[in-house]
Amino acid sequence: MPNKFVFLDRDGILIKEVGDYNYELEKIEFLYYNISFFKHCASLGYQFVVITNQSGVSKGIYGHKDVERVHEYISTILSEHQINILDYYYCPHSNVVTKCLCRKPDSLMLEKAIAKYNVDKDSSWFIGDAVRDAVAAKKAGVNPLLVPSNADLNWYNHIIK
Repeated sequence: MPNKFVFLDRDGILIKEVGDYNYELEKIEFLYYNISFFKHCASLGYQFVVITNQSGVSKGIYGHKDVERVHEYISTILSEHQINILDYYYCPHSNVVTKCLCRKPDSLMLEKAIAKYNVDKDSSWFIGDAVRDAVAAKKAGVNPLLVPSNADLNWYNHIIK
């Protein structure tokens, strides 16, 4: 039986989008006001996967361990509220440094998650704050939900059913 998923961009959806690289834990601001939205989705049977571009890795600004620490931080906060992120997919590449198929707006990260978790694409969503997120969603065949950066997602409860 296929599973319903909400795929989440990271910066601007789970943690505050600051317009620069988000890798220093002491500077990360978790968007606590979105927890009730995630609980709403979970109550409807949705599972969660994070899909994020992290080009700072290939640019040498930060490393894979920094990305993993931020993901552990996010998972810790959400698990305190009984919300589970099943997996994190991130593209460490920069289109300036190297070309790849995983960097959004391409859809390889989504396609890998869809295959791994037997995702019902018609019932699943990708929530992001950039056009590249919506483009990746459409390429992968899931429903896009484009929202402003750092938005209160509770305004969108009526969309996720």
